[in-house]
Amino acid sequence: MQVDKEKIGKVIEAAKLYYLLDYNQNEIAKMLGVSRPTVSRLLQQAKSDGIVQINIMDPTEDVENLGKQLEKRFNLKKAVVASIPQYDDHIIKNYLGEKAAAYLDVIVKDDDIIGVTWGTTIYHVATELKQKFVKNVKVVQLKGGVSYAETNTYASETLYLFGKAYNTAPHNLPLPAIVDHVVVKQAMEADRHIRKILELGKQANIALFTMGPIKTDSLLFQLGYFTESDLESLYGKAVGDICSRFFDKNGEICNESLNERTLGVNLDELRNKEYSILVAGGPNKIDGIYGALKGKYANVLITDQFTAKFLLDK
Repeated sequence: MQVDKEKIGKVIEAAKLYYLLDYNQNEIAKMLGVSRPTVSRLLQQAKSDGIVQINIMDPTEDVENLGKQLEKRFNLKKAVVASIPQYDDHIIKNYLGEKAAAYLDVIVKDDDIIGVTWGTTIYHVATELKQKFVKNVKVVQLKGGVSYAETNTYASETLYLFGKAYNTAPHNLPLPAIVDHVVVKQAMEADRHIRKILELGKQANIALFTMGPIKTDSLLFQLGYFTESDLESLYGKAVGDICSRFFDKNGEICNESLNERTLGVNLDELRNKEYSILVAGGPNKIDGIYGALKGKYANVLITDQFTAKFLLDK
């Protein structure tokens, strides 16, 4: 243990000399009586152990201000804008996941019911969640996540991680998101276990969801839910989906018969939540996010600075 303490002491000393007092590595090597490569290693360790944390503030990006403008323009309770280094889907999801997890850490309290959806964006949120010691929190899946394809929806992993963070056994909805016939949906909803989970989703005071773009390679389109006529009714009209329910640029539902066959939370139920949190960003999602905000389906938006600017320019 003594050796560790000594080594940590050296790491901290090297870091202070280098980052706070502006000595160069050769000077530090002389002062500490070690070689220059050792100093380099000590500084590397200071970063990897989190002793030194480097924040680069881009003065040209005023994300706080962008958040305030979004709140005002779309009448939101809160808008959190992440500053991302490039406009790339994968990068965006990482940054938004971190921001959304931090926001949940602030708002989640005892007795909350948290409704979550699935997909890669929400999975990124789940992986970033911090453990929070709250009592009697419930986590429930807001829409069916069983797919007809090999594609992973991350539904069970997401629920598991949410349950772990808030110390609770999550309630999953072991159903497809969309079925072929309304009668199938009605039969499923008549089951008392399923009805209980759907009811819990309605009661959720926090709903966390993303917005799916209208693209054949987006997750929902790969799951084998849609018939040809479903697809025809969506292309050209729908700008996106929330909880597998499709809407147009004004936030109006696009295909009523498809909506009738969808299992899970209704979009108008999202309007009544205490926190209705939309986590989304990226070039394919701008129109969809705009439609969702016009439809007032979210009162909290977590996005990136590029998407924020596009939304404000619309």
